[in-house]
Amino acid sequence: MKNTTSAGRWVRDVIKQQSSYHVPPAGDFIKLDAMENPWPMPPEINQAWRESLNDLQLNRYPDPQAADLVPRLRTVMAIPDQAGIMLGNGSDELIQVILMALAGDQVTVLSPSPSFVMYEVLAGACGLNYAGIPLQQDFTLDMPAMRSAIESHQPAVIFLASPNNPTGSAFQRSDIEEILELAPGLVVVDEAYQPFVKQGKDFMSRLVDYPDLIVMRTLSKVGLAGIRLGLIAGHPDWMKELDKLRLPYNINSLTQATACFAIDHWSVFRAQIENICTERDRVYSALSSMQGIQAFPSDTNFILFRVSGNRAENIHAQLLKEKILIKCLHRPGTALENCLRVTIGRPHENDAFLSSLTSLL
Repeated sequence: MKNTTSAGRWVRDVIKQQSSYHVPPAGDFIKLDAMENPWPMPPEINQAWRESLNDLQLNRYPDPQAADLVPRLRTVMAIPDQAGIMLGNGSDELIQVILMALAGDQVTVLSPSPSFVMYEVLAGACGLNYAGIPLQQDFTLDMPAMRSAIESHQPAVIFLASPNNPTGSAFQRSDIEEILELAPGLVVVDEAYQPFVKQGKDFMSRLVDYPDLIVMRTLSKVGLAGIRLGLIAGHPDWMKELDKLRLPYNINSLTQATACFAIDHWSVFRAQIENICTERDRVYSALSSMQGIQAFPSDTNFILFRVSGNRAENIHAQLLKEKILIKCLHRPGTALENCLRVTIGRPHENDAFLSSLTSLL
């Protein structure tokens, strides 16, 4: 009888070289590390939500087309009638589907860097070449470098997270439009944080102008991270091909019903988003006034900031001791050297973070 597995023989080298996506346990910490909406569903609608689930037949597969949910999403996100829609189990599944559809030996995926880590992780898992084009010092797009990279790599897909994670700011509209004109393939504008952006900066309405544009959204940031629902919208030709790789029944019945309920009560979540934006501006102002802190402007529900004196890891560790969990992004020699990222929480959570940080500085 064998006493070892054959994993070392058969698992691809590219997978062996990767690390699992680690999520630290939160316990009773103040959790400001994962860009979640800190507000739970208000009690006045929580009971109604629970009652809305009573008639679900969990012995049956979910509606594969999410027929009740898709029209609601089209309305609340102002998705053009001409655009097709595909739902995913979070944005990660949709990124994976796009990359699987385009996979090939000489295919390149291009994105600014730093950006959402799963573009690179999933590109590697699919055997694709990944080209990360460094952002400028102020975390704006380096357009000469982007033009050169598009010309030399001829990427099958370009991912543009706008607003960008982890830097927090939206890219210039004119820069994205230029990339759409130059790109030889698909351009995915990832608008996960669009709810926190001032009007006029999104690209959903531009789907009618660019046949190779896909806009990606999620409900995770608005207060529904637990149901894992993302979507892409784009030309029906793209949606038809990508849908062939979508796993059957990928959006479960509980997710579909909960999302429908939430959209029917969208004003509640809109009010929470407004509160988060107000708190974001307050926290940004407080961070900007601290000596030894460089805070970067944010169009999201988080703030990236740099700590002077090579102290990022130490401050992160000290905050953990005080049961405050933020994200340490420090990587020596990179654009994120000595950087930390804090998600905007409820007022008392933000106060606790600011107070602890002030004392540590």
